[in-house]
Amino acid sequence: MRAMVLVRPGQPLQEQDLPVPIPASDEVRIRVHACGVCRTDLHIVEGELNDPRLPLIPGHQIVGTVEALGAKVTRFKPGDRVGVPWLGWTDGSCRYCRSGRENLCDNARFTGYQIDGGYAEYTVAHQDYVCPLPEGYPDLQVAPLLCAGLIGYRSLKMTGEAETIGFYGFGSSAHIQIQVASYQGRRVYAFTRPGDAAGQAFARSLGAVWAGGSDQLPPEKLDAAIIFAPVGALVPQALQALARGGAVICAGIHMSDIPGFPYAWLWEERTLRSVANLTRQDATEFLALAPQIPVRSEVTEFALSQTNEALEAVRRGRIKGSAVVLI
Repeated sequence: MRAMVLVRPGQPLQEQDLPVPIPASDEVRIRVHACGVCRTDLHIVEGELNDPRLPLIPGHQIVGTVEALGAKVTRFKPGDRVGVPWLGWTDGSCRYCRSGRENLCDNARFTGYQIDGGYAEYTVAHQDYVCPLPEGYPDLQVAPLLCAGLIGYRSLKMTGEAETIGFYGFGSSAHIQIQVASYQGRRVYAFTRPGDAAGQAFARSLGAVWAGGSDQLPPEKLDAAIIFAPVGALVPQALQALARGGAVICAGIHMSDIPGFPYAWLWEERTLRSVANLTRQDATEFLALAPQIPVRSEVTEFALSQTNEALEAVRRGRIKGSAVVLI
């Protein structure tokens, strides 16, 4: 099979010809149709996330068809169309798993990080961490829902009942979650790179009540802000935009250092917290909700051999919506 392989962090992926993987007893083998490109993949490739399995096939927004079953697989049959997200396995026994917080599992393994992912013609995945996909979504459009959608949804849930929400960084997650927030009757303020008129127009076209640069303050105070961009300097900026009791949610797995700021910007019961990974319950909820809205993802398509170009486009902020590799 053809695959794009990370041999050493900091170097481009290498296109290689590898054996088709054989599923273990509790795994399914999936013929990959498409795999979304996530900024987390970029953090792994650039060495900003420590200790990936090497050599590694990245990619964790996988859409494909079940082709072969391990001996103990009961959840799927050959021909089922399925998705594979970031969370690839948990131990089920640590204190986090026992309390419904498997996203924090002590021994969790993640797709495209400790487990080979979807930048390949085939992959294998544990049956319990594979998602049935809603009908009516083409492969290219459903792929971004499996991380940009799921992590974004978990971040949006953490805003509670916030009526006014700021989205800092308007990429793959934000362009999906603005549709969810608008459906829920919330007002979304979009913050892009200063001067990004096209990005601001895109946000307004999806329902933002206001769009401007991340160096600006919104015309009204925010009940909550989600920081999708991996830029620590946005944290103090977002805190200044909050109403009393508001919350800043950091949605990324990696972020540059947060600069110091006056305590007064945090005072009056404002909170600052992060989102880590996702749970299978998040996937169940979001993949049921998305068709009701319905969420539509804007996609730029790349061939498997163009995966490095896709990662570079994400790095430079040149993607409108989501980048997806079509296998």
